[in-house]
Amino acid sequence: MTIDLPKPIANYFKADKKNGEAIVACFSDEAVVKDEGQTHTGLDAIKQWKANASTKYTYTVEPMSLRESEEQMIVTGLVAGNFPGSPVNLQYVFKLDGDKITALEITL
Repeated sequence: MTIDLPKPIANYFKADKKNGEAIVACFSDEAVVKDEGQTHTGLDAIKQWKANASTKYTYTVEPMSLRESEEQMIVTGLVAGNFPGSPVNLQYVFKLDGDKITALEITL
């Protein structure tokens, strides 16, 4: 299934297949990522978050749906990999400013 994602979000999912440098390019300087009960603020912290996730897990994400709510975009993604409970649908809640992501929260 292919969905039409806004460019910053499409870039995020493409970069997620790569490395921390690619991910960081998707975010604004003061962006915040919340994932697995932790908050990562700023580009250095986001780069470290991606590096840690990449060494901890091998996974793929297939965006399945997109909906807009107030000031955010919510993508449901099917995530499969070498983690307990795989595969699972996760919610990716994005806040955007132009072509950059200012906030991302990943939840069940």
